[in-house]
Amino acid sequence: MTKPVVLIAEELSPATIDALGPDFEIRQIDGTDRPALLAGLADASAVLVRSATQIDAEAIAAAPVLKIVARAGVGLDNVDIKAATTAGVMVVNAPTSNIISAAELTIGHILSLARHIPAAHASLAAGQWKRSAYTGTELFEKTVGIVGLGRIGALIAERLRAFGVRVVGYDPYVTPARAQQLQVELLPFDDVLRQSDFVTVHMPKTPETTGMIGAEQLALMKPSAYVINVARGGLIDEVALRTALVDGVIAGAGLDVFTSEPPVAESTAAALLDLPNVVVTPHLGASTDEAQEKAGISVARSVKLALEGDLVPDAVNVAGGIIDPFVRPGIALVEKLGQFFTGLAHAAVTSLDIEVRGELAAYDVSVYRLAALKGILTNIVSENVSYVNAPLFAEQRGIETRLVVEADSPLYRNLTVLRGTLADGTVLTVAGTLAGTRMVPKVVGINGYEIEVPFEQHHIVMRYADRPGIVAIYGQRLGDAGINIAGLQVAHPDASGRALSVLTVDSPVPEEMLTELHAAVQADLFRQIEITEP
Repeated sequence: MTKPVVLIAEELSPATIDALGPDFEIRQIDGTDRPALLAGLADASAVLVRSATQIDAEAIAAAPVLKIVARAGVGLDNVDIKAATTAGVMVVNAPTSNIISAAELTIGHILSLARHIPAAHASLAAGQWKRSAYTGTELFEKTVGIVGLGRIGALIAERLRAFGVRVVGYDPYVTPARAQQLQVELLPFDDVLRQSDFVTVHMPKTPETTGMIGAEQLALMKPSAYVINVARGGLIDEVALRTALVDGVIAGAGLDVFTSEPPVAESTAAALLDLPNVVVTPHLGASTDEAQEKAGISVARSVKLALEGDLVPDAVNVAGGIIDPFVRPGIALVEKLGQFFTGLAHAAVTSLDIEVRGELAAYDVSVYRLAALKGILTNIVSENVSYVNAPLFAEQRGIETRLVVEADSPLYRNLTVLRGTLADGTVLTVAGTLAGTRMVPKVVGINGYEIEVPFEQHHIVMRYADRPGIVAIYGQRLGDAGINIAGLQVAHPDASGRALSVLTVDSPVPEEMLTELHAAVQADLFRQIEITEP
């Protein structure tokens, strides 16, 4: 059996390859070599990158079997998430891999600015001894302002407490209770700037936050204050910052990130590099051995899950949420129910309710909506359907979905029902459950008929006027054709006297024989349904 190809497009930690294990063919290329990248993607099931490799629409189009793009780091500026989602390609990153490294680098910049460490080092290395020229300031009893109290901001606040500083902060999405837990005094943005001796920015880069610290904001700061940016280039207006540093509006700045990286000649970023009151590093926030190893291992685990056909709940373009172990076994069941539903439907589905009943009602089962849509669309959409793009395809086809969760389930410990309205107004229902200690996925209801059939690859469903000899008719004809009936369930007739039979056969039935059987049984519903493993 051919192993799935995993393309590693940039240098990653050796632990990354170890975490992938022996089940994949690992290929390594230079992702910045565009022709090599496009050629390598031709048969790749997964690609792992850092920040230099561009996985854009062209790259995704060149990868017909690609299932997952894994960015071994935090930012995703180099991945076209929209194109990936449309193609059904999962995108994952390692959002927590570098948070400690970034927090520690921020503290390093604060200390470097307070004690002039880089300039003092350069002076001494040049043979000079200028102690008085590099007199600094203590952090003790100073005020440090943190703009953005997410994971990194919270770690910085925790580390700053050891220095005996007053920590103030601004974050429009942080509650007073959370700020109290962090021992951070929440203030309006302008007040943080006015009161702080050091201001460090840790906001995501969005249209609203780009340039959030410009000339007007820098003018609010103390002349003795410093500003630090280890988050994203562009959060601080670089032209305004240079002017403020040259004119003495603020005392200095510590920068790890820039609007253009590396800063090119005559760029706003390059204009900051020659200032004596600026400490710069070349985007080192995630550049520790520990962060790189964490990032590599994290995305390697996600790649394994994706290529094993599992849902990766923390993928950036999958809204599946964290999946409880009690919920996880039902994902494959619901996907198969979706395939069964499509096999029975005689018209396009316009709306779909996913009803989850029983003990599962106490859990987050939102992933079942994704599984149901993937199952329903798998055999009616020409493109590859995944958990990623199934909601997009459903929206394009005008399928409205609703998740209904109820604790009441009289017959089964847990029951999932797909109830859909077709384009002609017909309502179609299919119900399923996991049966026994082995949790065997079964169909247990079709349009109100109670039946119990384990999912297999080939099924035939027929509804007909109940009368003697029907089983003999199709049994004899399938037997003569050498097609074995592996299982047979007949539901009790409904009020109209029609019975429902579900056959499990070992091989597909040719179309000609299906037509013949349909006529012989005089069925008003006759479908051959093929179930593929999720």
